[in-house]
Amino acid sequence: MTYCLGILNRFGIVMGSDSRTNAGVDYISAYKKMFKFSLPGERAIMICTSGNLSITQGVITQINRDIQNHESENLYTLSSLYDIAYYVGSKSRQIQDRDRTWLEKDNVDFHCNFLLGGQVKGEEPQLYLIYTPGNFIKATQETPFMQIGETKYGKPILDRTITYDTPLEAMAKCALLSIDSTMKSNISVGPPINLVMYEKDSYTIRHTLELRLGDPYLAKMRKLWEDYVQQAFEAMPNIEWKYKDDDSQVDILID
Repeated sequence: MTYCLGILNRFGIVMGSDSRTNAGVDYISAYKKMFKFSLPGERAIMICTSGNLSITQGVITQINRDIQNHESENLYTLSSLYDIAYYVGSKSRQIQDRDRTWLEKDNVDFHCNFLLGGQVKGEEPQLYLIYTPGNFIKATQETPFMQIGETKYGKPILDRTITYDTPLEAMAKCALLSIDSTMKSNISVGPPINLVMYEKDSYTIRHTLELRLGDPYLAKMRKLWEDYVQQAFEAMPNIEWKYKDDDSQVDILID
């Protein structure tokens, strides 16, 4: 399992991912799930992956080969991020079509998802979620974040904190807390954590971070967050219970 997220707003994009891959309780390893591509001054692109590792690695390998071989269609030649999303979805379908028969024969789950974020010169920053069939949806002002993998534990803090006007630095902290909350509740998500913060109209990826197991900042952030959550919990007013005057009253359930 894995957990990746992307957050888009008027100031830019934040994307984060864990690196844990779980192939059973006795085989846990780490693989990179965030990949960065940029032509400074022209475009900046980030891709996060989840799902079948052989499929997602194959897609990233094909993307890199197309760039190296100067294919007519690659991440650096396509004219819009929409076209790039379609291109990534097509690569995913091609590899699935090639391997599906053999994967299904051994009951191997071949599903995978991608987060694609970035900016091509002449466009606004954009964020896409690309599904297993290759189709995709786009983040909006009303829905400024997207997640793939083990999404449920890291979603509440995003719902309560993120808006389209949240400063980028605050978005980055929220992304780390979302990933840390997921790691706290699910052992199949774990470090190293990779984080990217892209500033609108910079067309280059300046801010990157990798936090490994035991990183002091990660430990400090977790401790502070747990302390503040405990303080907020203790500050909650007591429940105002409704008492019944007649102790003999019995609730009767009728089917």
